[in-house]
Amino acid sequence: MLMQSLPAWLFTAFLIFVPSAFAEPGKNHTTPAPVALPFQAGEKLTYDISWSNIIHAGTAVMEVREEQNSDGRMVFHLISRATSTGVLDRFYKVSDTIESYIDGEHLYSLSYHLDQTHGKRHKTRDMRFDHGKGTVVVLSDGISQTYSVPENVQDALSSLYFVRTRRDFIAGKPITVNVHEDDKTWGVEVQTLGRERIRTPAGEFDTIKIKTYPRYDGVFQNRGEIYIWFTDDARKIPVLMKSTITIGTIVSTLVELKGGESQHDPAIRSKTPQRNH
Repeated sequence: MLMQSLPAWLFTAFLIFVPSAFAEPGKNHTTPAPVALPFQAGEKLTYDISWSNIIHAGTAVMEVREEQNSDGRMVFHLISRATSTGVLDRFYKVSDTIESYIDGEHLYSLSYHLDQTHGKRHKTRDMRFDHGKGTVVVLSDGISQTYSVPENVQDALSSLYFVRTRRDFIAGKPITVNVHEDDKTWGVEVQTLGRERIRTPAGEFDTIKIKTYPRYDGVFQNRGEIYIWFTDDARKIPVLMKSTITIGTIVSTLVELKGGESQHDPAIRSKTPQRNH
């Protein structure tokens, strides 16, 4: 049972900000434009993934690159790669690659690609957003479908980076972001719990602790709770992520942080968290 339930939580629940506290999207779920970018090209975050801080199960790397699209506009290329290691890798090999392209100015999703291997199961998914038409074309395992989406919609990976742009983490006032995932647009709700100081192998950080409430019938069959600790500074780096499940807790811990400091905003640069080299 452990080997059957761990991989989906390890390599999807934490490494992409999949739909969590789901409400139907609507007019009340629009999000304000970001004030300043908390991430820049060159940012590379490396995580250790474990079960209840006892069994090392995998590693993951999240990167930000800067590119140009066919129209010459700047876009951010977000990449998340996760692989199983150790005992888990011998019994249930996991390899996930998730890529997202987002508009460099407005930060909405332009396209999304998932290539996922869990044991003997292999899954692919591609999404291309047309914000002028308000649609997304989803190609999943050879089947193509088109859906209507609201403005500024995010995908499962880009939504994590978009949440980092927010400056309104206030207890009692949830943040809601529209995310298209699994052929439906969800209103993802983020609850702010408070501030904590925590230590990881990457350094010691003042953090904002947030919570989400999964109700998704795909990955989140266990319907546990997810907690994320963002650095309480301009960069909002996710340094620790935990999920409670029926058999324990899955923990994703930042072990290395490289690059990504803003070259244009001294306020962001001065608040770069401590790191170990």
